[in-house]
Amino acid sequence: MITCKKQKGMSSLVNMVALKKYERIEASGLWRSAPDEQRRDVVIVLGDATLTIKATNDTALAHWSIAAIERKNPGQFPALFHPDGDPGEEIELAESEAEMVEAIDTLRRAVERARPKPGRVRWLGFAASTAAIAYVALIWLPDALLTHTLSVVPKVGRNDIGHMLSTRIQRVTGPACGTSANTSSLTKLAMRLDSGRLSIMRGGLSGSLHLPGNQILLSRTLVEDHEDPDVLGGYVLAAKTAAGEEDPLRSLLAFSGLTTTFRLLTTGKVHDDALDAYAEHLLGNQTPPPSSIGLIDAFDQYQVRSTPYAYAVDITGETVLPLIEADPLRGKPVEPLLSDEDWLRLQTICNS
Repeated sequence: MITCKKQKGMSSLVNMVALKKYERIEASGLWRSAPDEQRRDVVIVLGDATLTIKATNDTALAHWSIAAIERKNPGQFPALFHPDGDPGEEIELAESEAEMVEAIDTLRRAVERARPKPGRVRWLGFAASTAAIAYVALIWLPDALLTHTLSVVPKVGRNDIGHMLSTRIQRVTGPACGTSANTSSLTKLAMRLDSGRLSIMRGGLSGSLHLPGNQILLSRTLVEDHEDPDVLGGYVLAAKTAAGEEDPLRSLLAFSGLTTTFRLLTTGKVHDDALDAYAEHLLGNQTPPPSSIGLIDAFDQYQVRSTPYAYAVDITGETVLPLIEADPLRGKPVEPLLSDEDWLRLQTICNS
């Protein structure tokens, strides 16, 4: 027989499991304290977070925490319950006490849901760790590896890569123009602008390209289609400034990917396929121009007029207005970038 008493106030646990209309449930059952003990009739009282087992004379025999109750035979009758970790102590409830059985099971499920889930915590920890590793592998590691590789590649290694890249570009542009007699003018220009090795290419190139190893390739149109050597000097400074803002070797490795970077770091070499692909990329895509501020500073540092270069880039002057307005030598006496003799040699450099 089950007696139910409504009372004022509800425990938080009862509220949680939707037993809001009862705060105390009693039922008759059998209880034993150990496997070798005789079962005895008891009254089982379900209260706030505890199950109290009483003798028929109302003497308390045991108290079980609801959070520590286990059922031996879920879904079967008579229902058998025992404290967690002590299957020897047991209560038995007949099918006629189904309301008590349902209440205990409901509370047990509610407690189980409220318990911390170590597996879930472990899964969340694993997911967070995996995300962190993925971040390192996909975001931080490539850039860190690239930066480290650039810092350890020696000058001779950069020169070799630049030479191999130039060789592949020349398959399209043809060999560089000039003989020992007229390349001396290029050498003078390179020294004047502190720009490394300069080469005038026969075709397939517009403007200038800065390669690893401080090599700059220049289009023949810069000497043949313009009367002012400051145009050529401007393109040299543009390539030099762009290389200062973005290392040409970094650009090559960023284009070629992590495998090429790792190969260069471990072997000191770049695979031929990567060089072929990047040479094709350079010839098919215009190199981003340097910032106007950086370029104007370069014109000022090397005392070259920026206006002739600006109009060579855009004959209207609209897109290069800062270079025209901020020409550091406007209205000042100008020392020629090259002598007339050297400039004439350069203008015919590709005719030999």
